[in-house]
Amino acid sequence: MEEISNVTEFVFWGLSQNLKVEKVCLVVFSFFYSVILLGNLLIMLTVYVGNLSKSPMYFFLSYLSFVDICYSSAIAPRMMVDLLAKTKTISYVGCMLQLFVAHFLGCTEIFILTVMAYDRYVAICKPLHYMTIMDRERCNKMLLGTWLGGFLHSIVQVALVVQLPFCGPNEIDHYFCDIHPLLKLACTDTYVVGVVVIANSGIITLVSFVILLFSYILILVFLRKQSAEGRRKALSTCGSHIAVVIIFFGPCTFMYMRPETTFSEDKMVAVFYTIITPMLNPLIYTLRNAQVKNAMKKLWGRWVFWGAKGK
Repeated sequence: MEEISNVTEFVFWGLSQNLKVEKVCLVVFSFFYSVILLGNLLIMLTVYVGNLSKSPMYFFLSYLSFVDICYSSAIAPRMMVDLLAKTKTISYVGCMLQLFVAHFLGCTEIFILTVMAYDRYVAICKPLHYMTIMDRERCNKMLLGTWLGGFLHSIVQVALVVQLPFCGPNEIDHYFCDIHPLLKLACTDTYVVGVVVIANSGIITLVSFVILLFSYILILVFLRKQSAEGRRKALSTCGSHIAVVIIFFGPCTFMYMRPETTFSEDKMVAVFYTIITPMLNPLIYTLRNAQVKNAMKKLWGRWVFWGAKGK
């Protein structure tokens, strides 16, 4: 007999059932979200005002910051509002929309990080042809490809979920709508759907990570023939990107490259790639990149000048 979905809303368990813990979380995550907005907006402003967008590296960096803002904004504000609520409910449509946006932007970020690794490979291993290979037209096409790839991935995820019946219970042991907690609530066998989810999310994560790893292996092999000063300069431009890749891909690999199941640690791992990583990205790129720091100093100097002139 075919199951009919009669669930019109879902109830989140949230990060904690303890009211005091939730109040502390609200303060902490409000601070984190403020840093995400200010830090990534500052990166975007620095790139465009400082005229760094002509460089493919900073062109992609600015869009990485934009995706980070959108990605965290799809989850963090709702989570913070729920920390104040006794009953954390979300409509069925709202849940599907959140699932779509989270996977769309998360996958787009994976692809942007992969494109940035290719950019570093070309810049270091083919410096004489760098501006020819990574011209603006090709950069625009690669950027469009990251958005299209993220969209197609997310459409598949949502299509898999919306055709499932939800007959109750409707309580999600999470703080946002994600694929594994939703599959757990479906009142039908989700084995085949789970396999497709692993193929969709897991393969994208794995293939992107392999491309990233291969790019940096080629870079390291190339740098063996260079001088110590050349190696230092090249690695300084890659260090920030490698750090971001590690802190983003680690949690994503844990969450999506595994069979259909949920663990008690999932919520904390999800906090890491939905909140912590978008917050750390601008800090990592600012602290480790001299060109960004210099552009920020010039931008700050302009603000001080215009502020003094206004008085």
